[in-house]
Amino acid sequence: MPSTLYIGLMSGTSLDGIDVALVDFNNGAHLLAHGHRHLPSELTDILLALSQSNAPVSLEQVGQLETLLGEAFAEAVTAFCSEHRLAPDSIRAIGSHGQTLRHDPKAEIPYTLQFGDANIIAERTGITTVADFRRRDVAGGGQGAPLVPAFHAALFGNSEQDRAVVNIGGIANITLLPADGGITGFDCGPGNGLMDAWCRRHWNIAFDAEGRKAALGAPDSELFERLLSDPWLQLPPPKSTGRDYFQLDWLDYHLQGLQLSPESVLCTLNLFTARAIADAIQAYGGTTESVYVCGGGVHNSLLMQNLQSLLPYPVQSTAALGVDPDYVEAMAFAWLAKQCLDGRSGNVVEVTGATGPRILGAIYQA
Repeated sequence: MPSTLYIGLMSGTSLDGIDVALVDFNNGAHLLAHGHRHLPSELTDILLALSQSNAPVSLEQVGQLETLLGEAFAEAVTAFCSEHRLAPDSIRAIGSHGQTLRHDPKAEIPYTLQFGDANIIAERTGITTVADFRRRDVAGGGQGAPLVPAFHAALFGNSEQDRAVVNIGGIANITLLPADGGITGFDCGPGNGLMDAWCRRHWNIAFDAEGRKAALGAPDSELFERLLSDPWLQLPPPKSTGRDYFQLDWLDYHLQGLQLSPESVLCTLNLFTARAIADAIQAYGGTTESVYVCGGGVHNSLLMQNLQSLLPYPVQSTAALGVDPDYVEAMAFAWLAKQCLDGRSGNVVEVTGATGPRILGAIYQA
């Protein structure tokens, strides 16, 4: 019998580092251990610069990023296995999402790009690695994102309650799980990405801890309405987006002619992020009875308060369901690796818009 242990790796659009999750899929999905490893600051700086849609990227940089990120992911796994005394042959596979630099599946020539050479991960760790999950769905006419709703359904679906699961990373996405077993979901707007970028610009900090800086300002109604008028928010699902759309250049465009304090802009971004999520849930999840939040945004107290004030049902962390909100996505890519090795589809057609179920991921043998 193959091992039921998998490692999931997630380096999301928030660029806050690498999440590592050890998951046992024996009779369910059980998070046995987890860890977080910061990316080297110089690598983070490169990724932040190149995540802007107008940033020039050379082939040399592409090659170097593939290698540097592959090494970083491999080092994260090696350190994790050493800390938890895990032998490589005890792990069936690593599921590595990779670092998204560009994502435009509805362009005239569709594409999505995740970096982090899986050859290096398999070579350095001695563990079979599954990666490149998104491009098969895009090849099948889909958005390639979000890919976590199928896992959300397996983990959080409930036959007695209509639920919504919100992942607030660099980008926010929702999964709607009606009690009848259906699954829908889509990216719904910026998560932490815009707020984090604003914090780096004005205070040289990675994020607004607990929303404390935003709480020093007041939301500006003019900026708020400008942000809400963005046409992407009005697009029907299936849809997905990335940091290359909701970026500082986008924000600067909407700030033209306004004289606001950095704190007020941040406060407005916080409310806007919550409103985009709430609007999406209410527009497409009318029967929702409870909302569960995962991702880094769950730690932003002001964001959670804003979200609760905009919704008529309880909003709480996935911790209420016994799952650490910081590692749901890493667990999801461990699950997707298992789906791939088991020859099972990983996408949800109603979510991505692909023409049919697809086995996602490329396998790099140890």
